[in-house]
Amino acid sequence: MVDQRKIIHFDCDCFYASVEVRDNPALRGLPIAVGGSGRRGVLSTCSYEARKFGVRSAMPTGQAMKLCPDLLVLPARFDAYREASRQINDIFHHYSELVEPLSLDEAFVDVSEAPHFQGSATRIAEAVRQQVRVQVGITISAGVAPNKFLAKIASDWNKPDGIWVITPDQVADFVETLPVEKIHGVGKVTAQRLHNDGLYTCGEIRQRGLKELVAKYGAFGEHLYRLSHGLDKRQVKVSRARKSLSVERTFGDDLPDLASTLARLESVFLEFDRRMEKVDEEMRIGKGFVKIRFNDFTTTTIESSFKQLDLGFYRQLCEQGWLRQKKPVRLLGLGVRFRTQGEARQLDLFEAAANDGAVDTKPLAKEAQG
Repeated sequence: MVDQRKIIHFDCDCFYASVEVRDNPALRGLPIAVGGSGRRGVLSTCSYEARKFGVRSAMPTGQAMKLCPDLLVLPARFDAYREASRQINDIFHHYSELVEPLSLDEAFVDVSEAPHFQGSATRIAEAVRQQVRVQVGITISAGVAPNKFLAKIASDWNKPDGIWVITPDQVADFVETLPVEKIHGVGKVTAQRLHNDGLYTCGEIRQRGLKELVAKYGAFGEHLYRLSHGLDKRQVKVSRARKSLSVERTFGDDLPDLASTLARLESVFLEFDRRMEKVDEEMRIGKGFVKIRFNDFTTTTIESSFKQLDLGFYRQLCEQGWLRQKKPVRLLGLGVRFRTQGEARQLDLFEAAANDGAVDTKPLAKEAQG
């Protein structure tokens, strides 16, 4: 058990909009938004160029168009966003298995015991940001702090494409002037109640003391007391099983043909092979896949089951994928998709049936009914 935790909160900058600009560079610098364009449409997110006009996420599209008549509203492409999220999640897992996704575009990562960069959380955060920029093609901001509460606040402190670090000895000064609205769980109604009691900052809450706060606000008073002192014991919860592992490389110069693409595939595979050495042996692999992004930013992914997960297998997939469009290649990636626990167990049962000639499937059927 470490004495002092090192938590990083990562938050992609205008995630959906950034993916759209990545896939269509002609949109760069323009006010764009992603969401519904109909009469009752609502925006999911918008670019920083749109925000200059007062456009915000969750705003009705009609209202946004009045604020910014030149706003380009794009339909959501969730497959593209999920794919980018998977890539970013794989980068997180390169540095720590303690990853808690909060949504497609943000996550907590506990690097308290990570060996990279001599244990420097700041350098790990910068390395992740650089890898996301190069491999995924978007920017991501980071907050580094001793706990989740402060890390999440810090990630928003230097947006976009920034990093903010709060060291243990800076916590007291940082929270002293922190507005009560930044406290986890304090919404508009609670904030107004605190203001009515003369509490506008964490420093002012700290002056009241635990006993007075509990008497005034009940159990929430203790919550206010702890966070106003910068204390948060919540652990990073690994709540989701890993679904895939992949390595991607974006090339400075497009690869002009199949031969040059296959030649570069080997170095990508070697990096992937090194990553696979760190995967738990109990993880069962379902399929292998190759992803190719061509010079016109169209993307194709081809996957297949395999007899042997080697370079030859990925060369075959790469050739099949390239032949779909036969264009210069901008990005090349390869990886595997893991089976869920249920899929692995069911396959084990079928394998047993094939090997032994019989298997009792009643327990499985009963579990499925339950």
